[in-house]
Amino acid sequence: MAMTGPQRIPGAVFDLFFGTGRYSGSDMEVNCGVIHTTEGPTLYDYQDGASAPTVTSVPDFKNKRLVHHQHFDVDESARALVNKPGGVQTNTANVFQWELVGTCDPATHSKWTRQGIAHIYWPEPPDWAVRDVAALMRWLNQQHGIPLTGRAEWMAYPASYGNSRVRMSFAEWTSFKGWCGHQHVPENDHGDPGALPFARILAVAKGGTPPQEVPDMDATQAKQLAEVYKVLVPYMGWQYKGAGKTDAWGLLNNLTAQVAAQTAAIKALAGQLGDDVDTATVVAAVEKAIKDAVVKVSVDVTGPTNS
Repeated sequence: MAMTGPQRIPGAVFDLFFGTGRYSGSDMEVNCGVIHTTEGPTLYDYQDGASAPTVTSVPDFKNKRLVHHQHFDVDESARALVNKPGGVQTNTANVFQWELVGTCDPATHSKWTRQGIAHIYWPEPPDWAVRDVAALMRWLNQQHGIPLTGRAEWMAYPASYGNSRVRMSFAEWTSFKGWCGHQHVPENDHGDPGALPFARILAVAKGGTPPQEVPDMDATQAKQLAEVYKVLVPYMGWQYKGAGKTDAWGLLNNLTAQVAAQTAAIKALAGQLGDDVDTATVVAAVEKAIKDAVVKVSVDVTGPTNS
């Protein structure tokens, strides 16, 4: 079978190219693509190519881009799928195989986050990763005709593992064109790439506006933000048991005391009204009522101290 169209991905790296070695594949014409996740945070050599996909995309976090490491020509069969005897062809079924470095497993994502390991959690990829995945999909559509369509459901991992409802039948796989995940391929049990936001990626691949990254603040902007924050702090009062002016407990306590004191003062004043009222007596009664009310509220609202 002839291999038509450009076989090397623009800008790709060929440090782990296996297409001319022991594990070189068969010629074909790609018309579908399978997306995997590596479930590891870095690139590896796939046992010197024994289980390699067509390409592995590695995140470059500093420059906010994906680096594509190409392992086989586009129209050459790769080796990342299980192919059991007596069923259907998988690796040689005109399929472009794509590994995305990172994870689709929420448990792994949580563990790596706790450990401080930089990674992409592919159910929630950053905008720049969506942009670069979409760009390669668009190139493969324009140069090799892989349709910008795909499976409707991309099931979250781990429910996607095994014989789930999204796994294709032999007949569905044989006639499939477009994009799917490892979780969709028959004779396989892996559940990657989980809940990949395929509709979001596809919209960008079809010419939608690529998501824009919010630029990082420069030093001047950071200093300005810090100055604004210092001004706002006295008014950001809703902390529990905070310190100083930011203590919501203290603010509530003071407000309650003020209301109670005013109520007591009004009662005291009303009790002193009359034609023969002495002003000094009224003032003294009001001051005493306020003092008593504030002390009482402090005791009632604050309550006993808990150790």
